[in-house]
Amino acid sequence: VNKHKPWIETSYHGVITENTEVVLLDPPLVALDKDAPIPYAGELVQLSSCSLGEICAFNIQGLESPFEAVVLNGTSGEGQLRARGLVDCEAQKEYTFIIQAHDCGSGPGGAEGKKSHKAAVHIQVNDVNEFAPVFRESEYRASVIEGKIYDNILQVEATDQDCSPQYSQICNYQITTARTPFAIDRNGNIRNTEKLSYDRQQQYEIQVTAWDCGQKRALQSVPVRIDVKPVCKPGWQEDRNKHMDYEPGTGSKQLFPKMHLETCGGPLSSARTTVELQTSHIGKGCDRETYSEKSLQKLCGASSGSTDLLPAPSTATNWTASLVTDSGRDSELIFRFDGRQAAKIPDWVVPQNLTDHFTIATWMKHGPSPGLRAEKETLLCNSDKTEMNRHHYSLYVHNCRLVFLLRRDFTQVDTFRPAEFHWKLEQICDKEWHYVINVEFPVVTLYVDGVTYDPYLVTDDWPIHPSQIDVQLTVGACWQEGSGSNEADTKPLRCVGGEVKKPRFTQYFRGSLSGLTIRPGKIESQKVISCLQACKEGLDINSLESLDKSIKFHFNPAQSILVMEGEDLDNMNTAMRKVSYINSRQFPTPGARRLRISTSVQCFGEDTCITIPDIDAVVMVLQPSEPRITISGADRLIRPESDFRASDGIALFQDLHIVSTVTRADAAARHTARQPEVLEEIIHNLDYCDILVLGEELRPEEESLQVEGGALLGKHLDATNSTSGVSVYGVDSMSSYEQVIRQVRYQHWQPTQLAERRFQLTCSELNGRYTSNEFKLEVSVLRGSDPGEHISHIVAPPQYMQVRRPSMLHDLYPSHSSAAVPSAATVVIVMCIAALVVVVVLGIYRIHLTHQQEVKLEETAKEAGTSWDDSALTITVNPMENLQEPQAEEEADDEITSAESDDSEEEVDIQLPKVERQSRKGQSWGQISSTSAQKQQRVDWSDWDGSS
Repeated sequence: VNKHKPWIETSYHGVITENTEVVLLDPPLVALDKDAPIPYAGELVQLSSCSLGEICAFNIQGLESPFEAVVLNGTSGEGQLRARGLVDCEAQKEYTFIIQAHDCGSGPGGAEGKKSHKAAVHIQVNDVNEFAPVFRESEYRASVIEGKIYDNILQVEATDQDCSPQYSQICNYQITTARTPFAIDRNGNIRNTEKLSYDRQQQYEIQVTAWDCGQKRALQSVPVRIDVKPVCKPGWQEDRNKHMDYEPGTGSKQLFPKMHLETCGGPLSSARTTVELQTSHIGKGCDRETYSEKSLQKLCGASSGSTDLLPAPSTATNWTASLVTDSGRDSELIFRFDGRQAAKIPDWVVPQNLTDHFTIATWMKHGPSPGLRAEKETLLCNSDKTEMNRHHYSLYVHNCRLVFLLRRDFTQVDTFRPAEFHWKLEQICDKEWHYVINVEFPVVTLYVDGVTYDPYLVTDDWPIHPSQIDVQLTVGACWQEGSGSNEADTKPLRCVGGEVKKPRFTQYFRGSLSGLTIRPGKIESQKVISCLQACKEGLDINSLESLDKSIKFHFNPAQSILVMEGEDLDNMNTAMRKVSYINSRQFPTPGARRLRISTSVQCFGEDTCITIPDIDAVVMVLQPSEPRITISGADRLIRPESDFRASDGIALFQDLHIVSTVTRADAAARHTARQPEVLEEIIHNLDYCDILVLGEELRPEEESLQVEGGALLGKHLDATNSTSGVSVYGVDSMSSYEQVIRQVRYQHWQPTQLAERRFQLTCSELNGRYTSNEFKLEVSVLRGSDPGEHISHIVAPPQYMQVRRPSMLHDLYPSHSSAAVPSAATVVIVMCIAALVVVVVLGIYRIHLTHQQEVKLEETAKEAGTSWDDSALTITVNPMENLQEPQAEEEADDEITSAESDDSEEEVDIQLPKVERQSRKGQSWGQISSTSAQKQQRVDWSDWDGSS
């Protein structure tokens, strides 16, 4: 009878090595049953498959336990714990479950079997060193400052996936790169073993490997890059050269795309950066359009009536001939005053006194005066010519202060009133170009570079006493009496109190002036002033809308200075990268533009904590594609005398064409060895065209050359004419210049005395920077071209003669084909021969009429025409035929030929009275010639009869 339950231990501890299947248990798995047979009853056990008291199974109770228990010997109760599959320590290190033993029972099929008590089993999985160390990063980077020894530059770290501490811990690191100034400890800390030098090597790259505690080495080493930086110097850092090329026409271009401010870790509270475009070496301080001052005033809509006090030297404006011009300024007219020269303005140029409303404008460049005691430096002065040395009005600089003086006459005002206005500005003595302008009385306003300034001091004075003394307007100094003289002067000396005195210049100006104009009775608006001083190049900010709102920025009127302020360093760096350069000129002045960047920073609680050095950069404006201005048209013009005498004369350039082209490299072949050039037509303005008379100048009593009055309406153009030619000037399009020049007309009242006239036309852009070809035109008179003069058409010539009336010869040579017309001498010879032929033919025809009856006149004429084909008279007609040959192409479209016109007898009757009315002298000449022709006809007729 199965009276007893199996017995097992209350708990078991087991160990299994991963990737094996047998668990080593302690104690061993054995189940005992008291119902088991005695040892010597083995035969009985063999007789029964399920003997009473035998152990039939071990059951494991646990969720998804990867183990199973098997009975090795049911009689002895020995069992074994096995893994159903491979056990991975990295997946699970320990397992705990319940085991129970079962005996075989007493009934059939193991019925009434008994179970042992439950025992706990705890199994630990032993690790195998199957994984190698792996570094956490694919590479490591660090930077160090030269000249320092670091205890720890950076730390590398490797990991191991093994589950046990023996195999998962990293026990050692090693630098495998030979001969490096670095070392590493067992924790992965890298340090330098010697001081590093930036000049010797800027970057090191070393390889590092690792071992776990099971002495398994990492399969791959890790690279470590260490950058050596120079000793930290606060300032702007950039990864490229501070030099940028600017190609004209490309718009806005970033100046500092990779720049950032290095503060060496200092805690900043704010930063202020100033970017300055230094262009003082270019003309008037920036790349403005280099048109004349008068052209710019017209473009900007300035009031008319201004007088240029410093024009280009010429016959009419010779007072600037002795002044020194500053050459090499891209065609801008700049006068340099060194304290030794000045100019006297003629009396007819400007009125003696200014009214209450006027404008004085000039470009000025001035520096501090040398010496301890600075003298007055006069830009403009209106003073007495002799005796009293009174200054009526003047504009001068004194101790870097700009002063304007205006004293009125008693005839204008008799009250104590403001007379002297003082401004103290840095711009007066900063050696830079500024646009200075004074307007309107009694409130005087000063504009400098478009900004308004009020005077800091105003002094009053009485008006000047009336006198009969003339006044002298001067530029660059003031005219007054004094002892001695600074210049050769032809004025007579005057003795005052025994001392010899004579007028001279004094208070000389030292600096440069350009575009000095005076406009009496008018003041300019601020819009016009801003336009006149506007600059075509400057600084800009790309994507202004994306700029952080915490950044404050400000441009000066010329956009040559940009100031930015901010508290966040990253936002300041972003704003700096958006700063750009722009040049809107179509043909900018090539050359270098220098930039200067100055920065000041503030730290928390301190005014200045670190100093940021200024840096310089260069923008190189490349040479633009130079335009080629080409003038084309008919280069020879022949007109009859009547056209020259007409009230409007003749138009010289009716088929004129002005085009401009540039040569560009093909974009597709730009990077190849051969760059084919492409000719491209462009549109731009012109600023003057000159029509010069070649050879002897015009004689005003006989001829004139002028532009029609209405041709300039609606255009920004003016014109002047003289005996040397016509000049059309002003900034306008090429088409406008074409329209005006096509209406230039030449008139001659005595064309019989004119052999020929030659003219030359040239045009310019940017004040002579780009000039056209010299287009030359030759004008000739067609002699004997008046209708009906010297010729009498008594009768029509025979049809075979093909004679044209001389009055129609001007139709044979229109202006557009003047190049193919023979010279004037050839035309005269042909006309004489034609006249002789007509006379001979008319005589023959009259003889022929006397031998025929009137009813058969037409038939006889036809027979005579057919029978005379081979006569000797044909030789006389040949010169006329030669004249008609070059005319064949031009007269191809005529509906009625010469032959058809002259074949009608009725046409002779119509023409005859007209000829008689035009010239009786010509008629009598025709009759005399006809009589002589009759005699000649008699001889020829007898010869013809004999030959027949």
